[in-house]
Amino acid sequence: MLLATEDLKALHKRRVLTPWSAQAALDAPVIVRAEGVALYDAEGHRYIDASSGLIAVNLGHRDPRMVAAIRDQADRVAYVAPSLFNDQRALLADKLIAIAPWAEGGRVFFTTGGTEANEDAVRAARTLTGRTKVLTAYRSFHGSSMGSATFSGESRRWPSEPLGVPGAVRFFTPYPYRSPFDTQDPEQETRRAIAHLRDVVGYENPESVAAILIEPVVGSNGVIVYPEGYLAQVRRLCDEFGILLIFDEVMTGFGRTGAAFAAHRFAVTPDVITFAKGVTSAYVPMGGFMLREPLAVYFDDHVLWSGHTYSGHPLAAAAGIAALDAYAQDGLFERGRAIEKRLGEGLARLQEKHAVVGDVRGLGAFFGLEFVRDRDSRTPLVAWQGKDIAPMPVFFAGLRKRGVYAFGRYNVAHIAPPLVVDDAEIDEILAAIDGAIGDLEAAIAR
Repeated sequence: MLLATEDLKALHKRRVLTPWSAQAALDAPVIVRAEGVALYDAEGHRYIDASSGLIAVNLGHRDPRMVAAIRDQADRVAYVAPSLFNDQRALLADKLIAIAPWAEGGRVFFTTGGTEANEDAVRAARTLTGRTKVLTAYRSFHGSSMGSATFSGESRRWPSEPLGVPGAVRFFTPYPYRSPFDTQDPEQETRRAIAHLRDVVGYENPESVAAILIEPVVGSNGVIVYPEGYLAQVRRLCDEFGILLIFDEVMTGFGRTGAAFAAHRFAVTPDVITFAKGVTSAYVPMGGFMLREPLAVYFDDHVLWSGHTYSGHPLAAAAGIAALDAYAQDGLFERGRAIEKRLGEGLARLQEKHAVVGDVRGLGAFFGLEFVRDRDSRTPLVAWQGKDIAPMPVFFAGLRKRGVYAFGRYNVAHIAPPLVVDDAEIDEILAAIDGAIGDLEAAIAR
């Protein structure tokens, strides 16, 4: 039975609980198909997917290689228990380690998403070190399940408290536009941030800290790129105290930053990399963590206390193999550098044009626009973690009106198109942003 668009919307609102939202005011397009960088709703309207879904669809939509791989695997075997070996799991793990930053190799544990990947990586770090505490940034998000939410720093962890997982300790990281260390100088920001982190480690007892879990580029909390050298100094601090360094590359992995992983882009080697999203270009849910080989050998003689029904699901593994092949065939890990130049320069021009844009930041195909009420004082247009997000919905509605979808949090919009976006589509995104900012400015003026 075919339903009219309004009937589909009504059914969706009546039966589906939409994440992170009060349900009553929701009014979104009903997406029924997609191709390339474009989404199409039930009425045939086209929207450029300027946020790659949730920073996930790196290959774009309906790539025929992905569709064929999933179809072919389903025709062979759709499910194999994780206790059994599977050809697709093995091949995907081998391909992942081939693009990891470790000369000595490593091993992969598969999950169904990023939230499990971070929880399991922390569990492994605690097992390997015999320590319990995990340090994470306040401005971070590592997942929404009870454990990974505990390791997140921002407001989405609050509903998981006071239970959560014991041992989470938070610290402040650099944020050049809104320095928590009272400086406008990037080098001083880094020095003060590392001194602060060192103090936190000291107060928590270094011998009790198993890992530092950090996004190499802050993701949904503002697309914040750390000052040059910060991550390298975090690496050195971890080495000094025997702490494992875990990079949460759920968003930054698979070409998003202009390299296979942000670890490559910043030339900093972690002990563990968690991944999801781009590993299958979000065609099939999958996540996991990669562990460098000198640590992984521990589990040859010790139990790995992690497991999931869908760990290394064959359909997802086949999709992952196809995705990694497509990234390589199309040069998409490198493509992010070209996107960075055109998109970054275009967003910088909009910043010059519109005073409501306080900051433009990012790299690769991963940018954020931060909106302010006053550029001189940098007063946020919407309070971070506040309950009232008006007038930001005007901006996102303005994008959709002009045929572009993007998402954001509070006063930051995330502009991160699929890596297959072409120059004309980037220009179309920029034009829509320009118009939507105009709508926002008009709303503020009223």
